[in-house]
Amino acid sequence: MRIVPEALIAGLVSAQDAFAAVEAVFAAMARGEACNFPVVREALGGGRQYGFKSGLDRVGVSLGVKAGGYFPGNASRGMINHQSSVFLFDPETGQPLAMIGGNLLTALRTAAASAISIDRLARADARVLGIVGAGHQAAFQLRAAARVRRFERVIAWNLHPEMLPRLAAVAAEVGVPFESVSLDGMLAADVIITITSSPAFSLASAHVRAGTHLACMGTDTVGKQEVEPALLARSSVFCDEVAQSVTIGEAQHAVGLGLIAEAAIVPLGEVLTGAHPGRQSAEEITLFDGTGVGLQDLAVAGVALARAVERGMGVVVEV
Repeated sequence: MRIVPEALIAGLVSAQDAFAAVEAVFAAMARGEACNFPVVREALGGGRQYGFKSGLDRVGVSLGVKAGGYFPGNASRGMINHQSSVFLFDPETGQPLAMIGGNLLTALRTAAASAISIDRLARADARVLGIVGAGHQAAFQLRAAARVRRFERVIAWNLHPEMLPRLAAVAAEVGVPFESVSLDGMLAADVIITITSSPAFSLASAHVRAGTHLACMGTDTVGKQEVEPALLARSSVFCDEVAQSVTIGEAQHAVGLGLIAEAAIVPLGEVLTGAHPGRQSAEEITLFDGTGVGLQDLAVAGVALARAVERGMGVVVEV
């Protein structure tokens, strides 16, 4: 078994690698060639969450699990709040192949999924990017979105506005003007990414205009919520996986209230394979409910492992 620690990941997997790996996973899921297993999530108290996401990709020949969660006290310890590790196994024998640091990989795959949704569902003339949230993941979201659209402006809102200068610095890094706005100001956005860990929605339906694409990336647990359920009722709703979307994703609230039907939610992979046309008009609101599936973690971890083997990196141990 090869151990690939977190410190090596940045040199092994790029944002472009993550985009390609996650795109392939979405398509494999849509074709029935890969499946996720049920998610296990447990509350540990004090806002801490721990769980497991796992799956099998028959095309990518990948079997494994990501273990980790959210630990809000980490920021005061000089660590990021999300902590995880990915374990890969031989799908034929069950023998462990690798233990791989999962923190950066999680950030890269989450941003890649959002960017893929923007690439496939946002209007071609989208020029203003809105971001709701300014935590660690928001920077990855901004960089990934800027790779698939030529945005002329970034506008952002955060519950704690003192965190916004860090996001402004990332906007400067990618060469896009930045402005802090109220939630009402999101009406100017063509694309909106929500990336918070909120238990109650901040972005209301009234904050979103016709023709907008939304990538809702923060809700991945029962009870979390980023947008008003009425917004989903106005939207064509897409997701990474329907089963997760309606149980731990943004759609859990709209479906629970009877505002949308589970059958109306479309896996994004169907857009990639051509089974669904995606956006069908300039006035349509499209919304991607990104809960984060285990197969995404396995795909980017697989890239890290292959590169580590090629370069003789990591630590090999007998099991």
